[in-house]
Amino acid sequence: MSLYSLSQRRSDTSPGQVVLVGAGPGDPGLLTLHAYQALKEAEVVLYDALVSQPILDLIPPNVECIAVGKRCGAHSLPQAEIERVMLAKAAAGYRVVRLKGGDPLMFGRGGEEMLALKLAGIPFRVVPGVTAASACAAYGAMPLTHRGVAQGVTFVTGHGKDGQPISDWSPYVIPGHTLVIYMGLKRAATIQQGLMAAGMAAQMPVAIVGQASQSGQQRVNGTLGELTILASQPHLPSPAAILVGETTALADSLDWFVAEAQPAINSKSLDNIFDSAAM
Repeated sequence: MSLYSLSQRRSDTSPGQVVLVGAGPGDPGLLTLHAYQALKEAEVVLYDALVSQPILDLIPPNVECIAVGKRCGAHSLPQAEIERVMLAKAAAGYRVVRLKGGDPLMFGRGGEEMLALKLAGIPFRVVPGVTAASACAAYGAMPLTHRGVAQGVTFVTGHGKDGQPISDWSPYVIPGHTLVIYMGLKRAATIQQGLMAAGMAAQMPVAIVGQASQSGQQRVNGTLGELTILASQPHLPSPAAILVGETTALADSLDWFVAEAQPAINSKSLDNIFDSAAM
């Protein structure tokens, strides 16, 4: 408990509340107005390791910020402890933001935290965020669906419960379909073997996008048969998502993203946008 205190209580008796906020993929310009308002009004922020520094820089300096980790393979706090701190801060009367990378309800365990809040009788609301698949597709120039190429898309994690490998990939081998694999970079060899064993061709186009929408974004393209090699590229940053399907072959012809050309977004520019929207 050296990083935070659960014993302090506000001097007034007003009830606290929690806002589960999706921070998106990292570009602060992709935050919703509701997300930015929640950060401005917060008294305590519990944030995941996947939240980018430019977004953390938007949090007012007087806010108590608690790092709770939640990066694949390296959790600084167990989920039960995260919920305990969140509930205790809200019960003490504070306005709490639970800040999560991407979208809170897309592989973010947001449902578990909603359940904990509901059982504790603490009011809460949820602010969605741009999930990694959308950011990888948009900034990586690869449509998730494309007429005549892909009519559907599936999101899946690269592992099962408690980190166990997925034993059967056949439900995800679907013609005319795009597959987006979250948290799969370190399991690329197992994913490659599983998909090919389930009947997917080694020539199926794939891509990996790291730090989608951020200044350090990197994208590598190849085939399923090369997936393990692609995932081991030393310059590929994390977090990263794996995209599998014919639409990934469009990336080079549709590429548009230049990090240096993106508009700079900071608290001042967001305040101007926020104030204009409120008028």
